[in-house]
Amino acid sequence: MLNIGDKAPLSIKVLDEKENKVSLNDFKGEYIVVYFYPKDSTPGCTKESCDFRDLNSEIEKLGAKIIGTSKDSLASHEKFKTKHKLNFELWSDPEHKLMEAFGSWGKKKMMGREYMGTIRSTFIIDPKGKIVHVWDKVKVLGHVADVFEQLKQLIK
Repeated sequence: MLNIGDKAPLSIKVLDEKENKVSLNDFKGEYIVVYFYPKDSTPGCTKESCDFRDLNSEIEKLGAKIIGTSKDSLASHEKFKTKHKLNFELWSDPEHKLMEAFGSWGKKKMMGREYMGTIRSTFIIDPKGKIVHVWDKVKVLGHVADVFEQLKQLIK
Protein backbone atom coordinates (compact mmCIF):
# COMPACT_ATOMS: atom_id res chain seq x y z
CA MET A 1 0.00 0.00 0.00
CA LEU A 2 1.22 3.49 -0.81
CA ASN A 3 2.21 5.69 2.11
CA ILE A 4 2.22 9.35 3.08
CA GLY A 5 4.82 11.13 0.99
CA ASP A 6 4.56 8.76 -1.98
CA LYS A 7 3.68 10.12 -5.38
CA ALA A 8 0.17 9.06 -6.37
CA PRO A 9 -0.18 7.01 -9.57
CA LEU A 10 -1.72 9.85 -11.55
CA SER A 11 -1.56 8.48 -15.09
CA ILE A 12 -3.47 5.18 -14.78
CA LYS A 13 -6.66 5.41 -16.80
CA VAL A 14 -9.99 3.92 -15.76
CA LEU A 15 -13.58 4.69 -16.78
CA ASP A 16 -15.72 7.38 -15.26
CA GLU A 17 -19.50 7.10 -15.14
CA LYS A 18 -19.83 8.62 -18.63
CA GLU A 19 -17.53 5.93 -20.09
CA ASN A 20 -14.68 8.41 -20.52
CA LYS A 21 -11.14 7.31 -19.82
CA VAL A 22 -9.95 9.37 -16.88
CA SER A 23 -7.00 9.50 -14.53
CA LEU A 24 -6.15 11.32 -11.35
CA ASN A 25 -3.90 13.49 -13.51
CA ASP A 26 -7.08 15.16 -14.77
CA PHE A 27 -7.51 16.65 -11.28
CA LYS A 28 -3.93 17.65 -10.53
CA GLY A 29 -3.94 21.02 -8.84
CA GLU A 30 -6.79 20.03 -6.50
CA TYR A 31 -6.98 18.04 -3.31
CA ILE A 32 -8.45 14.62 -4.12
CA VAL A 33 -10.01 12.11 -1.77
CA VAL A 34 -9.96 8.75 -3.54
CA TYR A 35 -11.58 5.86 -1.75
CA PHE A 36 -11.58 2.24 -2.82
CA TYR A 37 -14.50 0.07 -1.83
CA PRO A 38 -15.34 -3.58 -2.52
CA LYS A 39 -18.83 -3.61 -4.05
CA ASP A 40 -21.76 -1.37 -4.92
CA SER A 41 -24.96 -1.81 -2.89
CA THR A 42 -23.44 -3.83 -0.03
CA PRO A 43 -24.12 -2.55 3.50
CA GLY A 44 -20.64 -1.23 4.34
CA CYS A 45 -20.04 0.29 0.92
CA THR A 46 -23.47 1.91 0.92
CA LYS A 47 -22.89 3.42 4.38
CA GLU A 48 -19.45 4.72 3.44
CA SER A 49 -20.67 6.20 0.14
CA CYS A 50 -23.73 7.82 1.75
CA ASP A 51 -21.50 9.31 4.45
CA PHE A 52 -19.30 10.84 1.72
CA ARG A 53 -22.47 12.08 -0.01
CA ASP A 54 -23.66 13.76 3.18
CA LEU A 55 -20.35 15.61 3.72
CA ASN A 56 -19.54 16.27 0.06
CA SER A 57 -20.72 19.89 -0.01
CA GLU A 58 -18.53 20.66 3.03
CA ILE A 59 -15.60 18.80 1.48
CA GLU A 60 -16.05 20.72 -1.78
CA LYS A 61 -16.08 24.01 0.17
CA LEU A 62 -12.62 23.08 1.42
CA GLY A 63 -11.52 22.66 -2.21
CA ALA A 64 -11.36 18.87 -2.35
CA LYS A 65 -12.92 16.38 -4.75
CA ILE A 66 -14.21 12.90 -3.83
CA ILE A 67 -13.78 9.95 -6.18
CA GLY A 68 -15.13 6.52 -5.28
CA THR A 69 -13.59 3.55 -7.08
CA SER A 70 -14.48 -0.12 -7.26
CA LYS A 71 -14.23 -2.93 -9.80
CA ASP A 72 -17.99 -2.77 -10.43
CA SER A 73 -19.36 -2.09 -13.90
CA LEU A 74 -20.60 1.29 -15.09
CA ALA A 75 -24.18 -0.04 -15.06
CA SER A 76 -23.78 -1.10 -11.43
CA HIS A 77 -22.32 2.31 -10.53
CA GLU A 78 -25.18 4.10 -12.26
CA LYS A 79 -27.79 2.11 -10.35
CA PHE A 80 -25.91 2.57 -7.04
CA LYS A 81 -25.40 6.30 -7.59
CA THR A 82 -29.02 6.92 -8.58
CA LYS A 83 -30.53 4.87 -5.76
CA HIS A 84 -28.48 6.65 -3.08
CA LYS A 85 -28.31 10.09 -4.75
CA LEU A 86 -24.52 10.09 -4.66
CA ASN A 87 -23.15 13.52 -5.56
CA PHE A 88 -19.59 12.66 -6.60
CA GLU A 89 -17.91 10.54 -9.26
CA LEU A 90 -17.68 6.77 -9.18
CA TRP A 91 -14.93 5.22 -11.28
CA SER A 92 -14.94 1.69 -12.64
CA ASP A 93 -11.68 -0.26 -12.36
CA PRO A 94 -12.66 -3.80 -13.47
CA GLU A 95 -9.05 -4.81 -14.14
CA HIS A 96 -8.07 -3.29 -10.75
CA LYS A 97 -5.13 -1.40 -12.28
CA LEU A 98 -5.62 1.71 -10.17
CA MET A 99 -6.34 -0.36 -7.06
CA GLU A 100 -3.15 -2.36 -7.56
CA ALA A 101 -1.11 0.81 -8.08
CA PHE A 102 -2.32 2.13 -4.71
CA GLY A 103 -1.93 -1.25 -3.01
CA SER A 104 -5.69 -1.47 -2.47
CA TRP A 105 -6.02 -4.81 -4.23
CA GLY A 106 -4.77 -7.83 -2.35
CA LYS A 107 -5.30 -11.03 -0.43
CA LYS A 108 -8.37 -11.13 1.80
CA LYS A 109 -9.88 -13.75 4.07
CA MET A 110 -13.49 -14.57 4.78
CA MET A 111 -14.75 -17.61 6.62
CA GLY A 112 -11.35 -19.28 6.29
CA ARG A 113 -11.23 -18.77 2.52
CA GLU A 114 -8.52 -16.65 0.90
CA TYR A 115 -9.19 -14.65 -2.24
CA MET A 116 -8.04 -11.50 -4.02
CA GLY A 117 -10.19 -8.42 -3.60
CA THR A 118 -10.47 -4.73 -2.87
CA ILE A 119 -8.99 -3.56 0.39
CA ARG A 120 -11.24 -0.77 1.67
CA SER A 121 -8.90 2.22 1.82
CA THR A 122 -8.86 5.99 1.41
CA PHE A 123 -6.14 8.38 0.27
CA ILE A 124 -5.86 12.16 0.27
CA ILE A 125 -3.74 13.49 -2.59
CA ASP A 126 -2.47 17.06 -2.52
CA PRO A 127 -2.52 19.44 -5.53
CA LYS A 128 1.03 18.39 -6.49
CA GLY A 129 0.07 14.71 -6.69
CA LYS A 130 1.61 13.61 -3.39
CA ILE A 131 -0.22 11.37 -0.93
CA VAL A 132 -0.71 13.32 2.28
CA HIS A 133 -2.91 10.92 4.26
CA VAL A 134 -3.75 7.20 4.11
CA TRP A 135 -6.39 5.04 5.75
CA ASP A 136 -5.79 1.35 5.11
CA LYS A 137 -8.23 -1.38 6.16
CA VAL A 138 -10.94 1.21 6.77
CA LYS A 139 -13.65 0.62 9.35
CA VAL A 140 -16.72 2.40 7.96
CA LEU A 141 -18.24 3.81 11.14
CA GLY A 142 -16.90 7.34 11.65
CA HIS A 143 -14.46 7.09 8.75
CA VAL A 144 -15.81 9.88 6.57
CA ALA A 145 -15.98 12.28 9.53
CA ASP A 146 -12.31 11.46 10.16
CA VAL A 147 -11.47 12.17 6.50
CA PHE A 148 -13.28 15.52 6.74
CA GLU A 149 -11.40 16.49 9.91
CA GLN A 150 -8.08 15.57 8.28
CA LEU A 151 -8.93 17.68 5.22
CA LYS A 152 -9.72 20.66 7.47
CA GLN A 153 -6.24 20.28 9.02
CA LEU A 154 -4.52 19.98 5.63
CA ILE A 155 -6.37 22.74 3.80
CA LYS A 156 -6.11 25.90 5.88
